[in-house]
Amino acid sequence: MLSLYNNSLPNSLNPSVSIMFASVTKFPNIDNHHEFIPEGTQQITIPQTFIMKRGGVLPGVTIGYETWGELNSDKSNVILLFTGLSPNAHAASNKKDVKPGWWEPMLGSGKAIDTDKYYVICVNSLGSCFGSTGPASINPETKKAWRLDFPELSIEDIAHAAHLALQRMGITHINTVIGASMGGMTSLAYVLLFPNSVERMVIISTAAHSLPFSIAIRSLQREMICKDLDWMDGYYPFDRETLCGMRMARKLGMVSYRSAHEWEQRFGRERVPENKRKEKNPFTSEFQIESYLEYNANKFTGHFDANCYLYLSRAIDWFDAYEYGENLADAFSQNQLKRTLIIGVNTDILFPVHQQEEIATALKANNVDVEYHAFPSIQGHDAFLVDYDRFYPTVEKFLK
Repeated sequence: MLSLYNNSLPNSLNPSVSIMFASVTKFPNIDNHHEFIPEGTQQITIPQTFIMKRGGVLPGVTIGYETWGELNSDKSNVILLFTGLSPNAHAASNKKDVKPGWWEPMLGSGKAIDTDKYYVICVNSLGSCFGSTGPASINPETKKAWRLDFPELSIEDIAHAAHLALQRMGITHINTVIGASMGGMTSLAYVLLFPNSVERMVIISTAAHSLPFSIAIRSLQREMICKDLDWMDGYYPFDRETLCGMRMARKLGMVSYRSAHEWEQRFGRERVPENKRKEKNPFTSEFQIESYLEYNANKFTGHFDANCYLYLSRAIDWFDAYEYGENLADAFSQNQLKRTLIIGVNTDILFPVHQQEEIATALKANNVDVEYHAFPSIQGHDAFLVDYDRFYPTVEKFLK
C-alpha cells in the first residue's frame, strides 16, 4: 500500500504545473460544474496520473489551498493545516480574502498559530468542492462532472494529494501538521505515509479509526441523501440547491457534533414565538432547538455538493491506522515525530477521548514526546471551533 505514495516528484516547480487564483465564489449554475471556491483560494494542478489507495486512477489532480505568513529561507517554518469534512481552505482572513475564516480566532499575526513566525498552508481536501478535484469537478475525458464516476476516495488519498502539492511548491519538510476531526485523520495518514517529513503534530478530536457509533451516524446521513428522490442517483441538476436529504444529513450531523448538556443549557424547552413559525401544520418547528437545526441545515445546503459529502463521509469510515502494523504502536514505529499535542473532549460522542488516549499511548511507545489533554468542554466534537478559552492557550504554548 505504501508503495503507491513513494513516487516522489522534483522539489522545484515543473513548468507544466499551473498555479492560479480563483476570483469567483461560485461557478455558474450549469449542469456539469458545481464548485464553490473562496476568493483567496489558490490552485495548483498536478498533471501526472494519480493512483488512489482503493484502486482508482485520476488523470491528474488540482488542489486548492490558502496561505498565511512568509516562508523562511530554509523552508523550516511550514505548518500544514488539514480541514474537517465540510470546511474550505479559508481558515482565516488574509490579504486576498478579508472575510473571517472558520478558525479565525486561532490563526493570524500574534495568535496561537502565529503567522509572524510560521508559514501556514491550509489545503482543501481532495474530493471536496472548494477548489480541489472531486465529484463536482470536470472529468477531462468526458468534459462533464465526475459525479459518481469519481474513484473511491480514502483519507490517504487526501494526504497524498497534499504531499504532492507541497512538493510542487518546493516544500519537503513540515514543521507541524495540524488537523481536527477528519483533518486529524488526514494528519495521521500523512505521518504514516511520509514518516520522515513531519517534525511535530497537533491533532484534535480525531481517531485512528471510526467506531461503530460514528459509522452508524454517517451511514444514516448518506442514506438520507441517497434516498432523496431529488438526488436522482447522483445526477441532480447542480442548480437544485435545496436537496432535502442534505438538510436532514446536516441536522443529524449538528446533533452529533455537540452535546446534550449544551443543548439543554442553550435552548432548554424554549419555544419559537407562534408568529415566527414558518409553516402552518401540527408538526412545524415549535422548539428553539428545532429552529436552530433548521437554520444551520439551510445555511449548509446549497453551499456543499451532495456527492462530495458522500465521498468524504465514506472516506472517514474507511480510514484505519491499525492497518499499518500489528498494532497501533507498531503502525507508528517508522515515524520521526519529535513532539505531538493531542486534544480530546469529554463530551465528544463521535470520537470519544479514549480514542485520543490510544493514539497518545501508541506514540509514547515510539519515544515521541506527547502532550495529551481531555478537555471538560460541553461543546462536544465541535468544541475546537467554539471553546477557544481552552484550545487557544494550549495550542499557543505548544507551538511556542
